[in-house]
Amino acid sequence: MDRIQQEIAKTDPSVPFRATTKHVHYTWAKTFSSRPELYIRPESLEEVQKIVNLARKCRRRIVVVGCGHSPSTLTCTSSWMVNLDKCNRVLKVDRQKKTMLVEGGIRLRHLNDEANKIGFTIPNLGSIDEQSIVGAIATATHGSALKHGLLSESVRSLRIVLSNGHAVRCSAEQNEDLFRAALISLGALGIITEVEYEMADACNIEWAQTLEPLSHILGTWNTTLWSAKEFTRVWWMPYTKRAVVWSAERTSSPPRAAQSNFYGESVGFHTYHNLLYLSNWIPQLLPWIEWFIFGMQYGFSTGKSTTAVEPLRTGLLMNCLFSQFVNEWALPLSKGPEAITRLSAWINREGDQGRIPFSNKGLYVHCPIEVRVSDTTFNHTPRPYLDNTCADGPTLYLNATLYRAYLQDPPCKDRYYEAFEWLMREMGAKPHYAKNWQFTSSSYIQQAFGENLQKWLQIRDEADPEGMFLGEWHRSALGAGEGTKFALAEQEVKREPTKPGSCMLWRGAISSPDTTDAAFSATGEIEEKAAVTATTHAPHSPTASSSGESFDMMHGAEAEKSVLFNGDDEEDDEGELTDRGDARHHGNPKHGFTGTRVFDKM
Repeated sequence: MDRIQQEIAKTDPSVPFRATTKHVHYTWAKTFSSRPELYIRPESLEEVQKIVNLARKCRRRIVVVGCGHSPSTLTCTSSWMVNLDKCNRVLKVDRQKKTMLVEGGIRLRHLNDEANKIGFTIPNLGSIDEQSIVGAIATATHGSALKHGLLSESVRSLRIVLSNGHAVRCSAEQNEDLFRAALISLGALGIITEVEYEMADACNIEWAQTLEPLSHILGTWNTTLWSAKEFTRVWWMPYTKRAVVWSAERTSSPPRAAQSNFYGESVGFHTYHNLLYLSNWIPQLLPWIEWFIFGMQYGFSTGKSTTAVEPLRTGLLMNCLFSQFVNEWALPLSKGPEAITRLSAWINREGDQGRIPFSNKGLYVHCPIEVRVSDTTFNHTPRPYLDNTCADGPTLYLNATLYRAYLQDPPCKDRYYEAFEWLMREMGAKPHYAKNWQFTSSSYIQQAFGENLQKWLQIRDEADPEGMFLGEWHRSALGAGEGTKFALAEQEVKREPTKPGSCMLWRGAISSPDTTDAAFSATGEIEEKAAVTATTHAPHSPTASSSGESFDMMHGAEAEKSVLFNGDDEEDDEGELTDRGDARHHGNPKHGFTGTRVFDKM
């Protein structure tokens, strides 16, 4: 820490370095925790560049985090963590093109608030709007509509700060390869500080959700299920063999609230939560719990419907209920009936058990299994290298959710996910990056993505040749850095139980732990020898930056100057929007007289 202070002392006080040493990071679901050496909250592009240049001099890895929505170790680090929540301004609005240039830390909710003031809205959303715009596009976030693809399809340009401290503008017309890599960057290329995003006209949507038998879902799969309305998603309840079909269309009608009842507020929420907790000890209760909980809300007979009219920006959101694991995969839409039929047979122990070669004896799972769709074949934006959707047709997403009642892991997780992932791999599916796949090797991912992943890795290595933005998750999930020594890449050292609940504390270390000492000469100046040696595995890129310079790895660039560093005397900080608050349990909470209404929309 003294050497970090020495480097900070060399900088100019006009650009702050807003860091603390006492931050404790949690994922949104509190599945994992980590203690970064520094937690830094910049407020400008110059401060971001300062952080990157100091990290290079101090031989540290950087992880960028927003709401920490990914329940995996993707956002965990023992090195430096950067949160962009204070880089959240709207920089420019182009009414003719319907685009907004915003800073990378802006949350989707804030962006929509600002957009609605001028008659715009984000045209497509997932289940929540608490992610930063950068986090949403970096992990291939999607909604559920055949008329829309990934959220990244609306990105028209972006600015990214690379490991050399250069801020590079890229788009379909400028630095296209870097643009295609950065659209789904997984935080491994640099720090995206600005995004130019194409909006749509603000409007209301009228939605309806209806309880249907599974046979109806499969029977209308290839006809009206996904095409009747602009937005459609399905929540499948495997033990009752029913599903809630939610669909929505744009409308000029005024807002109209959904009909509510006493059960759909805090009564239903706490009843379900406590029954899920009880099922950790008595798993065979889960089929009964599914029948009772969802029967109370959606009816015990099929055909019951609920309707409402909401603004698009809230109508697409849903309540996520509790802390959860999510294991979601993308596969061709045409394979949906087979995948659902086989998984249903395995879960319900029927017939040939879906030909899934894993024991289901004594295994009971949670519901619902979320079923969503997208179509990226019509997208005119250059296709991201790590796009996990189907390039030649519509894409289906199957999401096996497991709730963590009172933050406790359910006993079925490992066996369920091992079987689910096996089925997904057999059907040629690809995993969602921001979810919890854990039984699939990087070799499968490399085979599934082929040349696109290799191209992404090449661009990643050129943009960050020392691995400043590379972590254990990237290596184990994608094979990034395998066979090559990246001086600043972080490796996992250990995991250990911590509070609350079943949370695991993640600890990491820089790949070359001696580089910190070796990087300082007797006079205290950073030596460049180690940095030069570390770059020899990848050629420099000829791509031009926004200022006309190439984004070659100029490790000799001086750090921007700074002054502020604090935290030694602070209590542990568990964060603000990033790590704290009951809001993590609800994607779109609505509050009524008896508490939070959670079941008005699945």
